[in-house]
Amino acid sequence: MVHSNKAWFAAVALAGVSALTLVGCSGGGGGTASSSAPAADYKAHTCADGTTSADTLKIGTLLPVTGTLAFLGPPEIAGVGLAVNDIVAAGTKACTFETDSGDSTDLTVSTASAAKLIDAKVSAVIGAASSSVSQNVVASITKTPIVQISPANTAATLSGISPFYFRTAPPDTVQGSALGQQIVKDGNAKVAFLVFNDSYGTGLRDTIQSTVEAAGGEITYGAKGKGQEFPPGQTTFSSEVTAAIASKPDAIVIIAFDETKAIVPELVSQSWDMSKTYYTDGNTSDYSKVFDKGTLKGAQGTIPGVNPNKKFKQQASDWYKATNGKALSDFSYAAESYDAVVLAALAAAKGGATDPTTIQKNMHAVSGAAEDGTPLSGATKCESYADCLKLIKDGKDIQYQGISSVGPFNAKNDPSSAFIGIYKFDEDNKPIWQSAVEGKS
Repeated sequence: MVHSNKAWFAAVALAGVSALTLVGCSGGGGGTASSSAPAADYKAHTCADGTTSADTLKIGTLLPVTGTLAFLGPPEIAGVGLAVNDIVAAGTKACTFETDSGDSTDLTVSTASAAKLIDAKVSAVIGAASSSVSQNVVASITKTPIVQISPANTAATLSGISPFYFRTAPPDTVQGSALGQQIVKDGNAKVAFLVFNDSYGTGLRDTIQSTVEAAGGEITYGAKGKGQEFPPGQTTFSSEVTAAIASKPDAIVIIAFDETKAIVPELVSQSWDMSKTYYTDGNTSDYSKVFDKGTLKGAQGTIPGVNPNKKFKQQASDWYKATNGKALSDFSYAAESYDAVVLAALAAAKGGATDPTTIQKNMHAVSGAAEDGTPLSGATKCESYADCLKLIKDGKDIQYQGISSVGPFNAKNDPSSAFIGIYKFDEDNKPIWQSAVEGKS
């Protein structure tokens, strides 16, 4: 009886929710990284002392080397490094200046790193991964002014925050809608949230909640305005899990970072069906070495962005192995990081200079849009830095179509369209890509 009721709810609810566009159950990203160099030729083009944006495309990074988001560091760093490798191979003078973003549990890390990036006179900053970290430093970076391009920020509050702030990941309104619709589609009428009190967490929760409620569903615990969020960095969750389960939900959504590693064992100890849990990009990760086999089997999560194509994955992993000694095991936001660098490089090429102001003035144009987000008519589509650079030198308008398959920047410097990947955890607690939905910002 329970199953038939859920099936009825899913069918009726979905009829009342505007569906995103479903994109297959296999496949990957759009463009292809241009490098054809063997792994032995990959290198980290670290900036020499004294290099500035006056004469070099100096790419600064503000990515998580430490902290609860450190698992996102390798793929993002690889995306940046591979892009710079390709840009240099195409004959452009470019280098990287790396710093650590840390996370929202210790904002002094990102504050210090932002100061280093400003002092280093970089052309553009790629990062941060955490929306809260970007909110901590975006004013100091963009008022310098330096272009900041995040490959992973999703907080809606960052949309249009500065003319010098861009992102290649979609805002949470897109991811939240996608996950909310998946929850509804699975027949869950009552939903509980275990969410940390972070702008990323609460913003994403609010969108998922709105989507579920618009479909006729109910939030039983952790809803907006109830004051049931937990602080970032909390390590024990007995009371929160007890309260969430006591609210008798059909599903529980966990929106957290490293705290997830403590929440999941508590849910297991209280006999919750772990296949009825849902995750977001901050914790849809490989837990094969963290939890017992089968712990998360059947659970689902979302990660903004397409599933990168095999060639790009191999190249990014080869670059990281050549420069850091090990292959990549996670590719989250690697494509968005790669595209962020290429867009900055193309903007510099179009403007004829590598300083931040020139890059900012041309970011919309190389993405295929005017500054108000209106698509450029007649822009020639291109998929690699080398190919796009040739078109720019020939005096043509371009639309870079990168690995992440995001649309041109809109008036708020967000991608006008983007994909959200739907993942399901297997027996080994690894998230396996199932499909993608395309939404508009």
